[in-house]
Amino acid sequence: MNQFKTFLLMAVLTVIFVMLGNLFGGKSGMIVAFLIALVMNMFSYWFSDKIVLKMYGAKEVSPEEAPSLHKMVEILAQRANIPKPKVYIIDTQMPNAFATGRNPSHSAVAVTTGIMNLLTEDELFGVLAHEVSHIKHRDILVSTIAATMAGAIAMIADWMKWGAIFGVGGDDEDSGANFIFILIFSIIASIAAFLIQMAISRAREYMADESGAKLTGNPLYLANALKKLAYGVQVAPPEKINPATAHMFIVNPLSGGHSILNLFSTHPPIEERIRRLEQMAI
Repeated sequence: MNQFKTFLLMAVLTVIFVMLGNLFGGKSGMIVAFLIALVMNMFSYWFSDKIVLKMYGAKEVSPEEAPSLHKMVEILAQRANIPKPKVYIIDTQMPNAFATGRNPSHSAVAVTTGIMNLLTEDELFGVLAHEVSHIKHRDILVSTIAATMAGAIAMIADWMKWGAIFGVGGDDEDSGANFIFILIFSIIASIAAFLIQMAISRAREYMADESGAKLTGNPLYLANALKKLAYGVQVAPPEKINPATAHMFIVNPLSGGHSILNLFSTHPPIEERIRRLEQMAI
């Protein structure tokens, strides 16, 4: 059901993007918008993993440098029936982790030194299972494309909004009504794209929690890890986090506590994630 929901939401994102292109420049604008979306998605497909790993200074480690970490990833990859991902460590006190890569054959798991110091081995095993599940189900690619599409829609909608405000376009008697329509549609499109991206990300997080719990055989590994991480990301020293990549982490590094902004997070409420995992353990 979640897979179908994701496909449907991605289709809606594409429709919004093409409609904006059509409104902005007719059939030619629609074709240009489609080509832009295609190029952006291809770029995301091939290079997003390298970009995000470099962005956070991730260092690839060998089995000799991190034997326990490699062993856990190897076990989980075998259980998930995927090639073993590369293993990276990020030197930061922020307790977090993420997976990246365009497909299971070109994937990586990155953990911070903070999460390795905070969690027990079982809890870390649960976190790694969550990330391996993301790789197995190609969630990284889906989330990256959704983020790229939403960003592009917001950009085009912003152009249209300011164009409408400053009256860029025709000066015929219908232009006023057209500009009002463009202004309203551009605002709605931008908000809708953000909400769809958020819904896709949340659905994939729930799926990875459930799938990861099945890989470990004990949902409480991840549930207990999330309890620690919910507090850990709030008290850790501030880090420079690119909001465009926040959805990749196992817990939102920009959460900053229980504020109303968390309602618009790309991550599901952590309390609900814990509740679902604990329910699986019963």
